[in-house]
Amino acid sequence: MSNLAVLPIIIPLLAGIILAFFPKQLSLVRTLTKIFVIGNLVIACYTAWQVFNQGAIILETGDWAAPYGIIIVADGLSILLVLTTNIVAAACAFYAPYSLPDKKERFYFYSFFFFLISGVSGAFLTGDLFNMFVFFEVLLMASYALIVLGGDKVQLRESVKYVFINLFSSMLFVTAIAFVYGTLGTINMAQIAQRVQEVEQQGILTTIGILLFFVFATKAALFPLYYWMPKSYVVPNPVISALFGALLTKVGIYAIIRVFSLIFVHKINLTHETFIWIAGLSMIFGIIGALSTNNIKLIIAYNIIPAIGFILMGLGVFNQEAISGSIYYLIHDMLIKTSLFLLVGTIAYAAGTSDLRKFSGLIHYYPVLGWMLFVSGFVLAGIPPFSGFIGKLLLLTGALSNEEIAIVIIALLTSLLILYSIMKIFIKGFWGEKNESFEYKPIKGRIAPVAVLLAISIFMGIGAEFIYPSIESISAYLLDPENYINAVMKE
Repeated sequence: MSNLAVLPIIIPLLAGIILAFFPKQLSLVRTLTKIFVIGNLVIACYTAWQVFNQGAIILETGDWAAPYGIIIVADGLSILLVLTTNIVAAACAFYAPYSLPDKKERFYFYSFFFFLISGVSGAFLTGDLFNMFVFFEVLLMASYALIVLGGDKVQLRESVKYVFINLFSSMLFVTAIAFVYGTLGTINMAQIAQRVQEVEQQGILTTIGILLFFVFATKAALFPLYYWMPKSYVVPNPVISALFGALLTKVGIYAIIRVFSLIFVHKINLTHETFIWIAGLSMIFGIIGALSTNNIKLIIAYNIIPAIGFILMGLGVFNQEAISGSIYYLIHDMLIKTSLFLLVGTIAYAAGTSDLRKFSGLIHYYPVLGWMLFVSGFVLAGIPPFSGFIGKLLLLTGALSNEEIAIVIIALLTSLLILYSIMKIFIKGFWGEKNESFEYKPIKGRIAPVAVLLAISIFMGIGAEFIYPSIESISAYLLDPENYINAVMKE
């Protein structure tokens, strides 16, 4: 049973290797890709069912007991994120053949796609900091290949910035791990938490925690470290942008949640209070960026930043309602961001441009596409009864119970502006007179994956009573570090 925990890492890794042998046989590669993503999704669903019914699954590789061996930990939070990752991966795999030119598909797109999924899943499931670094590098190497796929000049320019920023943060990550090991003598997260607890986070430990936060905040694109992200995420093909927007920044914010709910929880007045202000500034500057551009892809990319701010806000408030809100909003955002990136990619393809000033009246030719964007805007902004509303309601309830009035006001205003930023695309791009000279382009095959993601997002709102008990159990688990420590260390 414990081997279930490693399968979401192993299966996509093997899939990427196998598909590398058939780069030119596109029909075979596409078929195998769909088989692998559906199979991995089924395994992730079964593993999640086991975790939520039987408790965390711990794999001690090579029978080396924690903290000596490599530990894979499938607890409620990590397996829920792995499951969501595989839903995103399945949608992107079915969308890709309609979006990518054959030339790009043949250039090992599907292999790098699976390596990315393997790295993301590994980062969620690993039980020690060094292997988190290793899986970060796996997913980053795959993303380096994907961001330059096609070799356009603008891709190469943005990829240089993307690569250098991530190399710098990776260097700091290794440095921080060295400090952790030099100070505490371990890199196993459960044992680190034990030893930090024993000394009540005295001495250099808070400084190490802040350094780790800086590393993860760079990868999560939090204020003021977000400047590298928006343009880097919009220059690749839309399916690659969707993968980046849904997964890469979420790995960074997951690492923050894990480390600052498990290890560095003894100086909350210093660390978590700071998180609230960083969350507020991320919301403000992210939405300013979204409102300042007419590029529909950039609008969605900038909207990643306030979303990460909302998730960090819950960690900063650090009570059960707020943590539940962060987790709910994290899952919601992974799904709806994928949906929106795929939607605006389809819109840009249909219109022939991503500049909102250069097209209008698309509703006459693509009514389904337009109304899907309209609903997606409501889901993203948190309008009841959609999933964004459930997450934000929990976040705001938690913040109000701690009398964090300023962040509540910022969050409410940001939500309204998020809605406006998406409605701007709908009003300017879809509304208007019918253009008789418009050249219709078929978008068959692009709608179904987005519709599935949107349906899941809607269900997360209207069916919240079925989902919330699991989210609540995860937040209760996170608020007591002993749960994780005892599961891993078997105490």
